[in-house]
Amino acid sequence: MRKLLYALAAAALLFTSWAQAQPELRSDHPERYTVVKGDTLWDISARFLNNPWYWPEIWHVNPQVANPHLIYPGDRLALVYIDGKPRITKVASSDVVKLSPSVRSEAIDTPIPAIPLDAIASFLTDTRIVSPEEINGAPYVLEGEDGRIITGAGDRIYARGEKPADRVGIFRRSKEFVDPDTGEFLGLEARSIARGNINAENGDVLTVGITKSSEEVRIGDRLLVNEDRRLTTSFVPSSPDDEIEGKMISVDGGVSQIGQYDVVAINRGEREGLKAGNVMAVLKAGNMVRDPITGETIELPSERAGLLMVFQVYEKMSYGLVLQATRPLAVGDKVTNP
Repeated sequence: MRKLLYALAAAALLFTSWAQAQPELRSDHPERYTVVKGDTLWDISARFLNNPWYWPEIWHVNPQVANPHLIYPGDRLALVYIDGKPRITKVASSDVVKLSPSVRSEAIDTPIPAIPLDAIASFLTDTRIVSPEEINGAPYVLEGEDGRIITGAGDRIYARGEKPADRVGIFRRSKEFVDPDTGEFLGLEARSIARGNINAENGDVLTVGITKSSEEVRIGDRLLVNEDRRLTTSFVPSSPDDEIEGKMISVDGGVSQIGQYDVVAINRGEREGLKAGNVMAVLKAGNMVRDPITGETIELPSERAGLLMVFQVYEKMSYGLVLQATRPLAVGDKVTNP
């Protein structure tokens, strides 16, 4: 009898977990929605769902619509039910399908992004994680033309080292990331300063023309191959495939409190199964209090205080954008499956 009760309890727990893991429609969800310029996939997901990271499970690809996986300003979305399950799909401007030739006019390469790209653009296109050996072995700036110490776009500089490519990025050594729990070295952030073209070689001295700069180039800055990475907009909100738990280990800008649209680094990456688009819940550490009876110091339970989406993944660490914050967050707060 006891075994039967245990089996029933386990089945009930499994059913409860399964039920909680299903997409939940908002009580005030729209039946129709027209996408407007400035929307993000996260915004639209949050209009329909209490848990926006389940968007892939309710998105219904309509093969009769051009680019069915992408959403553009002007597209009309409708909530429909297929086999009794809610689905979001694109619909024509009218609900009547006309079986006649037609032309759809849409902008090229301008689908709505998953999250605000202006908040993460520098991380997707320039800033990167490298090994100390990679940056220490890269050519370094000797000086600018006419002996200048500081230079910028339109100037010429001289560097020393082996030519990495015709087009280069100029980087400055930034943060070193270390796992706060294990002490493992996770990576070195190389911050983009400028871009340029190598115009001449004289032995191991390189002449570089700076074509673009976001900061002044200084003596000692390093030259790395210009990867010409493009902004990735194709990922969608999703929950990690496996259980993952980590911590926020840094915040861009060095602020003490973390809020919405701040970029953070976390100590988990590809080897733990993280992918671009994965959403993580942020847990605010509980306060330390003194037990008035025993005198012991007790840590109160962590509380869910925000959500972030991973947008750039490396082997041992990742960058994420904070999408929601119900209270100020801080470096050291835990991240886990939503």
